[in-house]
Amino acid sequence: MSRAFVNEDNAAAQADQPVERQVSAQPNYVTPAGFSQLQAKVAELQRLHSEQSAKGEQADKQRQVDLERDLRYFNQRLQSAQVVTAAHSTQKAQIGSRVTFADEHNTEQTVQLVGEDQADAAVGLINWGSPLGRALLGAHIGDEVLWQRPAGDQMIEIIRIEPA
Repeated sequence: MSRAFVNEDNAAAQADQPVERQVSAQPNYVTPAGFSQLQAKVAELQRLHSEQSAKGEQADKQRQVDLERDLRYFNQRLQSAQVVTAAHSTQKAQIGSRVTFADEHNTEQTVQLVGEDQADAAVGLINWGSPLGRALLGAHIGDEVLWQRPAGDQMIEIIRIEPA
């Protein structure tokens, strides 16, 4: 058999394999709510994978491979999770804190510092390792910190810190 045919077969088999999800190099700090979300995600993926497996030959093979990839990723995230107990300080921004800050136009915004798997900027949940999260983490009320944004650096002032 020609070597070209073997390589084509291997290439076709590899095309079915999804690209692995990259795991962040930063510590996997999570809030208790974030840890619960990870547990629920793993349980949901296990349920969906079991449903596909139960279909036998009728199973969607690509869906099954995608679920297996996601299960590997979220199991790894769950295993590496370091639960950070709820922040109780109203003076220093920590993971779990709700932080209100104002920009140079005195426009206020409130965000909560959370782990990367829990982050959802649309609802104000900000990854502690993001540019905004790094600017806020460890800041105190009244501090002016530099938010290094892709759109340009901006000074922001910490107005309020609330425990989670």
